[in-house]
Amino acid sequence: MSEAAAREHWDDPVASGARMLTEGVDTKHHGILYLDGISVSFDGFKALNNLSLVVDPGELRCVIGPNGAGKTTMMDVVTGKTRPDIGSAFFGQTIDLTRLTEPEIAGAGIGRKFQKPTVFEQHSVFENLELAMKTDKRVGPTLRARLDSAARDRISATLETIKLLPEAGRPAGMLSHGQKQWLEIGMLLMQEPQLLLLDEPVAGMTDDETMRSAELFVSLAGKYTLIVVEHDMDFVARIAQKVTVLHEGSVLAEGTMDSIQQNEQVIEVFLGR
Repeated sequence: MSEAAAREHWDDPVASGARMLTEGVDTKHHGILYLDGISVSFDGFKALNNLSLVVDPGELRCVIGPNGAGKTTMMDVVTGKTRPDIGSAFFGQTIDLTRLTEPEIAGAGIGRKFQKPTVFEQHSVFENLELAMKTDKRVGPTLRARLDSAARDRISATLETIKLLPEAGRPAGMLSHGQKQWLEIGMLLMQEPQLLLLDEPVAGMTDDETMRSAELFVSLAGKYTLIVVEHDMDFVARIAQKVTVLHEGSVLAEGTMDSIQQNEQVIEVFLGR
């Protein structure tokens, strides 16, 4: 992805003229994400089949399943990339995700991280976080913008959270794969999200980086809601508060990792019986 395209990826919806949501995320009746009866078909293939799911605020939910189970399509529906054929998707009680554009959904407080990290490699780690801040990205305000002490404190706090404070002045292109992943998560945090969708966030990491990622995600839970799609079952067992197993576009099982590992239906699916 070019730097211009990546910059657009992080732009605030205000700059694109997107309709901003003023009602906020209403979670007083529990649940920050509601998917109800979602079905999505591609050329006759049902990627999602009557999928229903509820995620509570502050929860760290792991979603697992074999290839083709519908994990990516589920995230595409939540972020507005794919429109469901039928069903409803709500962020809190009042925000209908099926009626919003991708920038509006990002502006409402949902951030998504793809498997491959997207950072500005020629810029420093600090500058990457500065570029990702939730500000007016129009040309005029951008040229006049100056970092105040509050903004610098926010960036420093985020650097501390993602354990990259010692790398603040280093070009992002010189970071390890794992560090780039953490930096992109930090860039998401600068957007002030309430829900984070992370797609295979530890793929390609060393054992040490994987362990540090587990610590990071556990530390973020409670402050944010996290949905982690992952194939590394050891990693899932280390971080998950609750696990959802998808199969053929539907929820096959849900519960703690211990209960999932003892579920005969899940074992049959993963062993291909």
